[in-house]
Amino acid sequence: MLDTLPPLGLQRIKVIALAVTNLNRANQFYGQQLGLPPAFEGEEQVGWWLDSVILMLKSDWATPTNAPNPRITLAVDHAPTTQQTLRARGIVIADEVQSYGAFYVGSFLDSEGNKLWFCSPVAA
Repeated sequence: MLDTLPPLGLQRIKVIALAVTNLNRANQFYGQQLGLPPAFEGEEQVGWWLDSVILMLKSDWATPTNAPNPRITLAVDHAPTTQQTLRARGIVIADEVQSYGAFYVGSFLDSEGNKLWFCSPVAA
């Protein structure tokens, strides 16, 4: 059955988001102490570059912990199409695809209940 469905269009990991309690302090740490270059989407700084992956710091969705807690976002060809194909494969959609600025963003659950996010440019 899976061979009759279109591909998901998965490309690469685009963003890993980490929970922080003090965004200014965390930005100083990653920018000054670690020396990471800033990552921009248009004119807005959205995080820090780790090779071709953006490390995004988020103070509004989780609490930092010493246990792993990253939010991983996968770049896809076209998020609305990926969502349709995920559903056709029986995969649970956790967050419906919505546009946020220049990007479509949605999420799905893996077999263990982990949430994985996916995104594509709206213009794609």
